[in-house]
Amino acid sequence: MIKIFSHYFHRRTMWQIMVYSALIVGALSISLALQAGMFNAVAISASLGRGGLMAAGILTVNFALGLYERPNKLTLGQVRARAVLSFLCFLAITAGILLILPLQPPYHNTHAWGALLLIASGMLVVRFFGGDILPTAYSVQRVLIFGTGNRARIVGQSLQRNDPGVELVGYFLGSQEKESDVAVRSIFSRESSLTEVVKKNRVDEIVVALNERRGGSMPLSELLDCKLNGIQVIDIATHFERFLGQIHLEAVSAGWLIFGDGFRQGFVRSIIKWAFDVIGAAVLLLLAAPVMVVAAFLIFIEGGGPIFYRQERIGLHGRIFNVIKFRSMRQDAEKDGMPRWASVADARVTRVGKLMRKMRIDELPQLFCVLKGDMSLVGPRPERPYFVDQLTREIPYYAIRHSIKPGLTGWAQVRYHYGASVEDTTQKLQYDLYYVKNHSWFLDVVILFETVGVVLTGKGAQ
Repeated sequence: MIKIFSHYFHRRTMWQIMVYSALIVGALSISLALQAGMFNAVAISASLGRGGLMAAGILTVNFALGLYERPNKLTLGQVRARAVLSFLCFLAITAGILLILPLQPPYHNTHAWGALLLIASGMLVVRFFGGDILPTAYSVQRVLIFGTGNRARIVGQSLQRNDPGVELVGYFLGSQEKESDVAVRSIFSRESSLTEVVKKNRVDEIVVALNERRGGSMPLSELLDCKLNGIQVIDIATHFERFLGQIHLEAVSAGWLIFGDGFRQGFVRSIIKWAFDVIGAAVLLLLAAPVMVVAAFLIFIEGGGPIFYRQERIGLHGRIFNVIKFRSMRQDAEKDGMPRWASVADARVTRVGKLMRKMRIDELPQLFCVLKGDMSLVGPRPERPYFVDQLTREIPYYAIRHSIKPGLTGWAQVRYHYGASVEDTTQKLQYDLYYVKNHSWFLDVVILFETVGVVLTGKGAQ
């Protein structure tokens, strides 16, 4: 994994981005060089400038389409459909850039566009047949789990279920472990030392997942030897943070949260986020105004007023504020006065409401809450006081999510489906804790790009 601005990216994703960008810039450079008969400063500057813009545009589209998600949970059919859409967007982006910034003689737009079309077509063919631009062997990371108990089993399952780029070598039995929760055939006995097992099996990373880490259960000298020889050694909490973008509640401790890095709430960061929120919300309101007018009209036609509904939510530092949304449910949705989560195929949702929820249109009025300062564009979703009281009692560390402003969208929203139970909320909290710990302007931009993909696909709508 590669850490950029406090956020972890799969190294294969970063190599894909760099190779794809290099192919675009390289194709444009070669085309210009062939037209002029040689490389020169004009050709290099033209290819770097225009090629850089093209690469940035298509990479943004690919991020929004989820083509760089790791782990990638898209089916082959979904990959093919999104690859075709990416190809069409690339054609539009390259044509637009060459139209706005046309090449000057002796260079010709047509020749340059043809070279770029050739590269894009090649990428489309590779993705369409389920291939990848990088060799599969390059991305395989061999992982050894130190431990055989319940925690080790959870790590092993997460690796096998979520990351095809990881090869699980096996489990190394801890000296204090008497029982195991993993398959016996995958356990390395202590007849060989940890160092010998790592060397013999070409291990790239060790995840320490012992149920008990006191009383000399860890061979510290051997783990240190492995690290000095270039082997990554991480604990279970760091594993989930790096690989799944979450703070796993079963693995984390108060000490890990206190003494680890993250949770930066500096003045500069706050000012940048505030400016980003105000400008972003104002621009989005202008762009969304026609859609909001149509939505308001349809709501009124179907069931009359009110068009909006206000509801108390918990915000920064536990402060109560009123969130505003388009009304997507019947007016008597909670006529008994008892708060309840929305469920799949909820009968309280109106026909117009179903469409708005699918496309997240009902959330647009919350942009006014962003301008007011009650919310941010990106952050944990605000919850109702009734549920917050319940969840704070039942879920450890739940209150941490209130240390920053709630958001219109968030890391949990793009990583997990709609939460309709305490179990779902527990899963989403693990992503919220990751965001609170690692939030930055860069992660906000990543989340906004992925939100576009969520809206376009309707993923997680309820």
